[in-house]
Amino acid sequence: MTMIEAPDGLKAGVERRVEKPSLVGLTRDELAAALVGAGIAERQAKMRAAQLWHWLYLRGATDFSVMTNISKDLRARLADTFVIDRPEIVSEQISNDGTRKWLFRYPSRGAGRPVEIETVYIPEEGRGTLCLSSQVGCTLSCSFCHTGTQKLVRNLTSGEIVGQILAARDRLGDHTGGAPIEGAVPSTGRLVSNVVMMGMGEPLYNFDEVKKALLIASDNEGIGLSRRRITLSTSGVVPMIERAGAEIGVMLAISLHAVRDALRDELVPINKKYPIAELLAACRAYPGLSNARRITFEYVMLKGVNDSAADARQLVKLLAGIPAKINLIPFNPWPGNTYECSDWEQIERFADIVNRAGYASPIRTPRGRDILAACGQLKSESERLRIRERLALEAMLPSAAE
Repeated sequence: MTMIEAPDGLKAGVERRVEKPSLVGLTRDELAAALVGAGIAERQAKMRAAQLWHWLYLRGATDFSVMTNISKDLRARLADTFVIDRPEIVSEQISNDGTRKWLFRYPSRGAGRPVEIETVYIPEEGRGTLCLSSQVGCTLSCSFCHTGTQKLVRNLTSGEIVGQILAARDRLGDHTGGAPIEGAVPSTGRLVSNVVMMGMGEPLYNFDEVKKALLIASDNEGIGLSRRRITLSTSGVVPMIERAGAEIGVMLAISLHAVRDALRDELVPINKKYPIAELLAACRAYPGLSNARRITFEYVMLKGVNDSAADARQLVKLLAGIPAKINLIPFNPWPGNTYECSDWEQIERFADIVNRAGYASPIRTPRGRDILAACGQLKSESERLRIRERLALEAMLPSAAE
């Protein structure tokens, strides 16, 4: 494992504010409107917005001065009025298997302290997958998930979500005209070819901002990711699933993890509100569902909890008629957890039952475990920093005995 500490990282608790609005994360119409608000004639705003879109998302520009097809006077006006924001990279960890995890810090919005989230890049030959966060913390409290132990602080904006993609591409040299990092995998093509909304937070509890971000990511004149290479993962916010398919149109993944309501209530507490039958009904009605656009069901393998042959057979019955793939995820341990990963032989037996029923059932190879970057291990440093600050303060105060 390699740990790279950001040289300009801010100390915990120091507030950083962006005084100028950022252009990152605006829709095309919002971008044009912002330009009109900055004094650019309405008849020119649409053209200028298209130019900016190219520089922001295709070229990955971070400075208006490089935008050579825009006049110097206009570039100066843009620089006086707006910023091209990126999250601050507090630290970068590189796993022994090449997985990278960034701790990103964003300025406060209004009063309060900066916030932090984690983003993970998983390189494989043929593709590179970026795992994005949608919230700072999480409200769902899934018992096997490290992120669920961190309380929700706030939603991320579309700019903060898109900013994770741009910052990762900056570090990897993945923008058009950029120089890829030495030894980059994949060795040809784009380094960030796939995006999964599987990081911190529940994407469907931040629907509008996630929608804006993913539509920007899939825009053919910008970042240009295929919607079939973007996956949104939800723990089961049933009322929003149909909207996700109709309005965003990306691939859907469901964090299932159990085949009985009583157990899923414990593992994924949102099940108490939207039980398995309602969740699967929403999946069957997902817009665009077909064999070419299957739903992925994620199933973490917990020893002696949900990994029996009977569980596998019940899983097959539940998913009957749904074009689906089942990702079996060996449990990734984290400090303080009480679960164990299923034995490998048991995972393979489980997979065999599912495969024989006609469902693809790959066993996900754990990546980035040594840097707590694997599935279910993400958690920002914010809470730990606050605890350390509180303990330091208490140490400075006189004790009651004194």
